[in-house]
Order: sequence, then structure tokens, then C-alpha cells
Amino acid sequence: MSAAVDARRAGQRVEEVLDRLDATGDPAARAAAEELVRVLMDFYGAGLARIVERLGGGPLTEVLDDELVASLLSLHDLHPEDVHTRIARALDAADDPVELLGFDETSGVLKLRPRAAATGCGCGGSGPDTVRRTLEDALVCFAPEVTEVEMEPAAAPGPPLLQIGVRPHTPVRVP
Repeated sequence: MSAAVDARRAGQRVEEVLDRLDATGDPAARAAAEELVRVLMDFYGAGLARIVERLGGGPLTEVLDDELVASLLSLHDLHPEDVHTRIARALDAADDPVELLGFDETSGVLKLRPRAAATGCGCGGSGPDTVRRTLEDALVCFAPEVTEVEMEPAAAPGPPLLQIGVRPHTPVRVP
């Protein structure tokens, strides 16, 4: 399997297959498929848990930046970092200039705001939809506890910088 496996896409494919089974009208087939997914998840989760247990904290920290590994560890509740550390890791991985305003663990809502420097002149670069998609993709891998991202408006810029300079020299006329 390729290292470039997209965790979000894999989850979508599982849902698509289950939906196709559901569309056949055979509830027994759908139930069997769901049970198969659960059994496989439990099986792989148990294997990952054993790997994490045997590795301890040391060597595992070297792979926590890998989106696929982070996604699997989080999915099976084996990630050694707390959710706030993983959110910070996701924001770093997304490389988007946002400011973290807070995370509500109960609702799963993450509040962000573009940094002042990120507002720029509006010429080129990533639009808000691209920024949101990049952030959401990173969060799916590193912090699946985040169920919604709320982007607050950018902070109002401070007063404009007043440039004080020397006036050009003009000769003084004496009458």
C-alpha cells in the first residue's frame, strides 16, 4: 500500500461500498459488511496497540508527523499526544497562517482566525475554501476529534503607520 494513502478518502470509500450494499435492499448484506468492517478495525487496532505497547514512547515519537500513522493511532485511540498537541501538529502540517482561538472538546468545534499577516493584499495565494480544505485534511489525520472548524473573521488591523519624514528643502523667500 502506498504511503500516500489519504485517510479521508479511505473512509469515504468504505462509506460508498456500504451505501452500495444498502442500495441493493438487502439489510443482511449491509449488516454483514458493517460487522466485517468492525472486526477488521478491532483486529488492526489490537495489532497497533501491541506495537505501541512494545515500542514504548521512544521510537514511536519519530513517526508521529506522518499523517497516515497519526490517523491510525488516533482512530484506535492509541496516539500518545493529547488532542491539543495534535491540533497544533495539524496546524503546523497544514502550514496555513491561522491563530488558534480555542477547541471545545465536548462539541468538537475548533475556532481559528487568520493571522494578521495572512490577510495580505488579496492578490493571488490560497482562497478561504482552499485554506479550510487544507486545514480539515490535516485535522482528519492528526485530530479526528475536531468535527467542525469555525473560522472567525481576521482581527481588525491596527491604525495605519504614520510616516514622518523630512520635507523637501525649499528656500525661504524674504520680502
